[in-house]
Amino acid sequence: MKKHKFYSWFFIFTLSSTGFAQNTLNPVKANVPPIIDAHLDDAVWQQGLAVKQFKTVSPDFGLTPAEHTEAFLAYDRENLYFALRCYDKSPGQIKASLTNRDNIQGDDWICINLDTFGDQQSLYALYVNPLGVQGDSRYAAGNEDHSIDLVWDSAGRIDENGYTIEIRLPLKSIRFATSDIVSMGVVFERRISRKAEQSMYPPMDPAQGYNIIAQMAPFQLIDLKHPRLFEVLPAATYAHRDSRQDGKMAKEARDGDLSMTLKYGITSELILDGTLNPDFSQIEADAGQVDVNLRYALFFPEKRPFFLEGRENFRMASTVMSERDPVRALFYTRTITNPQVGIKLNGKIGAKNTLACLYATDDLGQNQLAHVPTLRYRRTLKNDGFVGVLGTMRETEQNGNRIGGLDGQLRLTPSSLLRFHALQSQKESKDDNSNKDGTLLGLSYQYGTRNWDAAFSYRDISKDFQADMGYIRRRGLRQITGLIRPKIYPGSHGIRRIDVECFTAQSRDLFDAMWETFNHTSLQFFFNGDMTLKLKYSYSTEIFLGRKFDTGGFHVFGWGQINNQVGFGVLYRRTGAIRYTNTPFQGRSNQITLDGSYQPSDRFWLQGTWVSADFTDDATGNEIYKTWIARGNLTYQFNRFLFFRTILEYSARSVYDAHFHQNTLLADFLISFTYIPGTVVHLGYGSLHRQMGIQETSPLRYDAMMTQQRGFFFKTSYLWRL
Repeated sequence: MKKHKFYSWFFIFTLSSTGFAQNTLNPVKANVPPIIDAHLDDAVWQQGLAVKQFKTVSPDFGLTPAEHTEAFLAYDRENLYFALRCYDKSPGQIKASLTNRDNIQGDDWICINLDTFGDQQSLYALYVNPLGVQGDSRYAAGNEDHSIDLVWDSAGRIDENGYTIEIRLPLKSIRFATSDIVSMGVVFERRISRKAEQSMYPPMDPAQGYNIIAQMAPFQLIDLKHPRLFEVLPAATYAHRDSRQDGKMAKEARDGDLSMTLKYGITSELILDGTLNPDFSQIEADAGQVDVNLRYALFFPEKRPFFLEGRENFRMASTVMSERDPVRALFYTRTITNPQVGIKLNGKIGAKNTLACLYATDDLGQNQLAHVPTLRYRRTLKNDGFVGVLGTMRETEQNGNRIGGLDGQLRLTPSSLLRFHALQSQKESKDDNSNKDGTLLGLSYQYGTRNWDAAFSYRDISKDFQADMGYIRRRGLRQITGLIRPKIYPGSHGIRRIDVECFTAQSRDLFDAMWETFNHTSLQFFFNGDMTLKLKYSYSTEIFLGRKFDTGGFHVFGWGQINNQVGFGVLYRRTGAIRYTNTPFQGRSNQITLDGSYQPSDRFWLQGTWVSADFTDDATGNEIYKTWIARGNLTYQFNRFLFFRTILEYSARSVYDAHFHQNTLLADFLISFTYIPGTVVHLGYGSLHRQMGIQETSPLRYDAMMTQQRGFFFKTSYLWRL
């Protein structure tokens, strides 16, 4: 990136009509801060030219957007300020929801992509819809994490010419360099939902594809206040739970609890977090997933606040290298199920060093604890490259598991990236006096431009590699994968783009010394308007308990936003399948997922999901199991801070070869007030009802639907920021 050599107190932008990401911005320093009200009548917005040279990345790169956008940037000693004027010739068609935080991806929105260190390693993304509702995320190592919640202010207003956004981002909410002159980078982004159009400033280079982090518009700030952040977050919770015991409902818990979390900024780059008796309660149950006939455990996203901040620094390169990669995460914090104490040091030391340390104790019950210390270090290289090391362990009185190794990411060309990792594990068990060592290797190459995507990877997981703190679906596997995806732009009024994808994965099961294969070809159509259709056919096999099974078939995926009120999604798979038992056999499976949303007003919406799966024995033609889950979410948003939500989830499961049938109803009700992240009041009620059936002989006998659990909870917390 170019470094600008002089600084102005006025809002002037040095613009270039050609080139990509070479437009140095010089924001005005505000003597009087703007009022965040979505009215651009403040003096600071009148002191210079706005950025206007937005170009599209969708439906194609480099086109003039259908609607005009102007962006502004300013700052003072304690805040960054952004404003966008988004013109629209059809303001009545602007899609905007008065919804809860992080629920605006289907709306029109703007996004401030902000690289606060100017080093191409990570960025913050601040999303705002036309009504001022926020979303935010953290991007690093090729992953965007929407679970973070920063403290910042925004306002949005729709008028006869489009809409206006204003943002104030306190420097206390982000991490940035401690130097006298602070270099950052920004990309302004706008999405128009009904056109499926996204445009950016600075324009993206088609030769680099969607590699935003390497194409930032640089700017520099002087005379910033480097705050010594100090946050205190006390929380109080109360839970009232009953459960069925000996055939009747009985008291399970009447628990009130207090917790305290502290955050201290050693510098504006390095943060120390500590928590005592932490509250890791979750406001909403995990969405139901089909849990019949599983080879490996289900993966659930992390939702607990203490583990969320800075967790991008714990990620390793070359995880989830392909759709067949069994390595999802090497440090998966949901393996810490009941933490009692946590402490974390996270951030940068100097311009090139990133440090992340975490220690937590996990209460296993019966006076047993697991100790989980983790250390992560990364050294920044040229462009968005880095090298790093990871060491993590999980120690109990009887068992120990330790992992250590290195990883890295190297930018080979503007379009290509090389990632790798190599780790060693040690598993020690005092129960049988065993001690096993294992290795994990990963290497991937990625190439992406406007016209082509390609990816190749190599994975080697030894039979004895063990990661109690990670999420790894299979061990004892050696795998090579390749993907080629040409992108075609028909230039028609109906289809924006067609992706032709060819993928192959060849894997050797080291336990059984047998090869398995997975190959697919697909066509994905991106239609004008916000609609997508993907057709895929796969030929694949899988090794299980020394046998090779057919798992190939066809897949259909579709998604679309019909209008501002109605959206839908559908996924259908019909494939070969394995009955995962001690005596496995070949079968066929149908899997269906249906999603729908209806939003009659900007305050009220209904979302529904249907998931079903079945399995039929190829040899006999008998249906072995059938299960489905229906989930409905009804939300009314009183304002940006207060909402009421009802979730009903009904599931039915029939496992015919086990003569087992079960119907379950889950009901959750929540009223929630969130002023800012951390300052919240939640009041909820939940209940679980179940009906069982046994079929030893015909006919099927069902028990009555009975309540198994019920209870309500209350939580309040207040964020003090000093």
